[in-house]
Amino acid sequence: MQNDSRARFTRDDRSRLDDLEATTADVPETGELDLEDRQALRRVAGLSTELQDITEVEYRQLRLERVVLVGVWTSGSAADADNSLLELKLLAETAGSEVLDGVIQRRQRPDPATYIGSGKAVELRDIVAASGADTVICDGELTPGQLRQLEEVVKVKVIDRTALILDIFAQHAQSREGKAQVELAQLQYLMPRLRGWGGNLSRQVGGRAAGGVGIGGRGPGETKIELDRRRIRERMSKLRRQISGMSTARETKRTRRRGREVPAVAIAGYTNAGKSSLLNRLTGAGVLVEDALFATLDPTVRRARTPEGRLFTLADTVGFVRHLPTQLVEAFRSTLEEVGEADLILHVVDGSHPDPESQLAAVREVLADIEANDLPEIVVINKADAADPVVLARLTARERRSVVVSARTGAGMDELMALIERELPRLDHEVRVLVPYDRGDLISRAHKEGEVLSVEHTGDGTVLHARVLSSLFGDLDRFAKPIETVS
Repeated sequence: MQNDSRARFTRDDRSRLDDLEATTADVPETGELDLEDRQALRRVAGLSTELQDITEVEYRQLRLERVVLVGVWTSGSAADADNSLLELKLLAETAGSEVLDGVIQRRQRPDPATYIGSGKAVELRDIVAASGADTVICDGELTPGQLRQLEEVVKVKVIDRTALILDIFAQHAQSREGKAQVELAQLQYLMPRLRGWGGNLSRQVGGRAAGGVGIGGRGPGETKIELDRRRIRERMSKLRRQISGMSTARETKRTRRRGREVPAVAIAGYTNAGKSSLLNRLTGAGVLVEDALFATLDPTVRRARTPEGRLFTLADTVGFVRHLPTQLVEAFRSTLEEVGEADLILHVVDGSHPDPESQLAAVREVLADIEANDLPEIVVINKADAADPVVLARLTARERRSVVVSARTGAGMDELMALIERELPRLDHEVRVLVPYDRGDLISRAHKEGEVLSVEHTGDGTVLHARVLSSLFGDLDRFAKPIETVS
């Protein structure tokens, strides 16, 4: 009977039946799948969703991949505008993104609604769509309204220069203090830019405050955005207390160094100017050196000596940049105090940069913000091996106290140390005393803390001729026999 039934099938029916039997035979009886099937991913067509409402990514972690840069040229020359956008490109690449395109618009002032104007925003949307970018970075700090309206036009995530710099700082912060400072700056930036989703987050009143609204008008009283703002304020208060405690420890160390009356020298300058390389060259500190912006966020303090043997401390600090966010200046104020408390500033500038004068001006603007612009300053023109000699001559003629060096090759380091020797605060007392042999500790302190001019060993003791600090001068006056004292 089965053979008769199968005989009535058509040729096509018989072919489909054979295929079904073959497929069924491939399936293991145990219910397990072959290894090849388990490791394969089968793509299902028609399940791709194009993101239209970009506000739903507002609270996600910033992750830059393929970006388009946009700037507004309001003043200065075209070269200044190009250099600013080139710096934004370096910042974006430091954050880990791939720059696809960059555009600049000439305007008297940024558009208050969309930063570049509604018509140019549509053109920017076409550029984004053609290049396949997923992020637009604006070369300036945008208001919350500008961010929202520009995103609605270009249909991708829009961030500004401030958010980009904050993200780079967050990536490079290593110490507990640095991480707390960056988080505080990010929260200060985020606070006015919180956004909610949909009408369910509109403000609702609670209890009798509903007044005449009646039934249905009374709500929980505090919306999601208000809860977020309250939590952010509480977190900011906690971070400020933590940073204040850490700054106390830093101040204790500075007080201890001042108690020993050791002069302090701070290395300041534009980001990626070679400050850490200079510190390594002068002290052998072994600090991380990387060809990237803001590679150093945590200050490093090392001891160094002048050619005459004078001891001083050398501090490497965070780099500055044009339009440094005010949130960062405020959050890093305790770290920047290393510059404000210094006796001498080594202002490092990249001699190979297209516009080193603008870097000098930007750094001095930040130094003025932290009230460190009145300190003695030596301009260290770095990267001489890659700089144009004409630019170096122009900078040295413009800056009275300057020296040309190369931290990579070591050129100019002897001249720099001699200049540091001349600019350090002078020692208070010059003495010539006879130190008993049982007070060799005074001779050792003179070598460590002062400037030893000569040492002569006699039958009664050691004749020491040196320039010393007030504290050591008092000990020498108490335990040693003065031969000649010049104060």
